[in-house]
Amino acid sequence: MSSAFATTRSGVRRPSGFLLFLLLAALLLMAMVLSFGIGPLKVAPEDVLRIVLARFGLADTEGLKVRDMAVIWNLRIPRALMGALVGAALALAGAGLQGLFGNPLADPGVVGVSQGAALGAVGAIVMGATAFGEWTVPVAAFVGGMLSTTLIYLLARPGRGSGTVTLLLVGIAIGAACSAAIGFLTYRANAAQLQSLVFWQMGSLGSADWADLGAALPVFTIGVVGMLMLGKPLDMLALGERQAQHIGLDVRRARVMLVTCSALLVGAGVAFAGTIGFVGLVVPHVVRLLAGPGHRWLLPLSALTGAALIVVADTAARTLDPPSEIPLGLFSAAIGAPFFLWLVLHQRPGGAR
Repeated sequence: MSSAFATTRSGVRRPSGFLLFLLLAALLLMAMVLSFGIGPLKVAPEDVLRIVLARFGLADTEGLKVRDMAVIWNLRIPRALMGALVGAALALAGAGLQGLFGNPLADPGVVGVSQGAALGAVGAIVMGATAFGEWTVPVAAFVGGMLSTTLIYLLARPGRGSGTVTLLLVGIAIGAACSAAIGFLTYRANAAQLQSLVFWQMGSLGSADWADLGAALPVFTIGVVGMLMLGKPLDMLALGERQAQHIGLDVRRARVMLVTCSALLVGAGVAFAGTIGFVGLVVPHVVRLLAGPGHRWLLPLSALTGAALIVVADTAARTLDPPSEIPLGLFSAAIGAPFFLWLVLHQRPGGAR
């Protein structure tokens, strides 16, 4: 057996987690560097590198256009970094929710968590809430995501013997209720608010800048670090809550941490990028096929894959139809909806397993 590959009990050879981590990290870095230079204004990769190095005093700006430097540093770099954070957050939240529910169909968008976070954010905007300053919308999105996650878990928790159908029905009901509330708030919004609310309906990174990135980074960091620390508890929960408790896991504490971290990640993603569906469904499932079900590697690899996916999708969204920008949520739905349908059919008693 090569050191770069691991063989499962069923005889399937998979790349080692460390090798996949290096490959995905390189892919993410390549996608981000390319995204800096791709767009209506094209900048060569070597000029992009010089612009970045020049900001840190490591290169000169001779021969570089001021316009190019402004576009790269002020628009594209913070946008790509925000996309990477949002993609990693949504993929991690999806992996965590799938482990919490013990169900591969659990996804922040499918089961209503994203709608709950969006309701909190939209409510804060329409009501003009400013209690937490620039943190008001992210806090409201976090609270909405946490309440919806908690409600879903209480109604469809695996310990009650509920399965895929119950989870989907509960998620659909909560998502529909949140969507109705969002519709009512949209109806009550004024013209200025309506323009910004379109952002929440389809998802976009068009408004991302360094100020948003500075506000988002602490929230994402807490959620990502917290979720990565839950790898071992998630592996234990995969045995069942009762078995996990027998081998020493504080199941209630693990559940609370999973709900909190998932809501924090989804809430932050919705607050800064709007509603982007299916990332949390597709990415963990693909990574699970490549690296296996163990959360030690599933979580970090999902974060890298989700980050790369959103960076690539956002680059396509702003370059395929210039000068217009295609909503980012349309790309995720175009990829995720067929995959979700296949996964639902795969989960049927008569389907392939």
